Amino acid sequence: MIKQDLLKLEAEGNPIRIGVSGAGWIGSGFTRAVSHFSGMRVDVVADPDVNLARQSLLDCRIPADQIIEADQPGKAMDALRAGKRVVTPLYGLAAQLEAIDIVADVTPYPASGAETAYSCIQYHKDIVMVNIEADVTVGRILKKLAKEAGVLYTVSSGDEPGCLMELWDFVTCMGYTPVVIGKGKNNPLNPQATPDTVAESARKANKDVFQVASYVDGTKTMFEMACAANATGCRPQQRSMIGPQADLSTVSQIFALKEDGGIIERAHTVDFVQGDAMSGGVFIVVRVDDERICDDLRYLKVGKGKYFTFFRPYHLWFLEAPISLARAYLYRQTTLVALDEPVAESMATAKRDLKPGDRLDTFGGYTFYGQIECADIARDLRALPVGLAPGAEMVKAVQAGGIITWDDVRLDEDSLVVRLRRQQDAMV
Repeated sequence: MIKQDLLKLEAEGNPIRIGVSGAGWIGSGFTRAVSHFSGMRVDVVADPDVNLARQSLLDCRIPADQIIEADQPGKAMDALRAGKRVVTPLYGLAAQLEAIDIVADVTPYPASGAETAYSCIQYHKDIVMVNIEADVTVGRILKKLAKEAGVLYTVSSGDEPGCLMELWDFVTCMGYTPVVIGKGKNNPLNPQATPDTVAESARKANKDVFQVASYVDGTKTMFEMACAANATGCRPQQRSMIGPQADLSTVSQIFALKEDGGIIERAHTVDFVQGDAMSGGVFIVVRVDDERICDDLRYLKVGKGKYFTFFRPYHLWFLEAPISLARAYLYRQTTLVALDEPVAESMATAKRDLKPGDRLDTFGGYTFYGQIECADIARDLRALPVGLAPGAEMVKAVQAGGIITWDDVRLDEDSLVVRLRRQQDAMV
């Protein structure tokens, strides 16, 4: 049991020593969550804003005089040997420190996630990604490089893809056929959402307006379901998926195969539902053809007919992600890794008319949003992965709603995430 093994580490005075990349809302939340776990402690926090990194430790009641700033391995190791904690502006520093057992990337961007993960691979340090955006963009090449280096690479649970992977293992172990795997979207889909249109709701929730807009315009959902697709082999039935209104009383019938009166053309599909009833949860609709098993599932109130929905009504994101670190460190278990062949892509799509010289902003911004598509179709379209869009310069005009292609933009070819993506695409 994880809890007992962590308690043993705590009693022995030998906790799992963690390096964390990211000290924003997600990263600081992760660090705070770890402080409540036995047998684990965050020793290094990396963020370009070192004050944020420092505050994330202060919020865990670490005394200020126990927090040392360092940008060199020697100084950082001296601090750790003295029992102190380290903050640093360098995402790659924790990977270089012998005292650190495992690293978690809890940043929200592919570029920062790639930097953390690649450093870990270089220095033979296991890495857990609480960053699905990075995994969707360059996860297959990171997995390959990590395997070659003898490093464990995994996406964490907590976000919808990792939670779905745990549910996937559950239903497929029982021999049920997954028809649709998906999530309940937290808000109605509006691809035209911008920081301006969500400003009031973001203010009420005390959240960043760009982050909230990336939820509403669908970019986050498209990333999430592309991540789940690439790990399970499930494909979107159509671009951006269907996203019907549904609740637990209707979802099994809606997501049945067309031959049985539903809307799904083939099993093993990714999608999402809208509406408050399933908001924040993850689900898998399965088809069961064994009548005895169907009778038993009906008796157990799982559903009716031969379609049944297994539903987890919550995901706790960075709050439960430390469990994936514990599994990785204690048992070398992965939570989610991409298959060797690409399944889905999240494509950059123009949110407004774009002209040469325009600079794409960021997720949830004013210039682009993401749409999921089957990987082979996206490749034929030469669609730009949405994970590479932030900061790209337009060299051709693209009308609102149009797919932005590799040929439409100028990228920083020296950036690590672009180089890794080029290397990943060469694998196909």
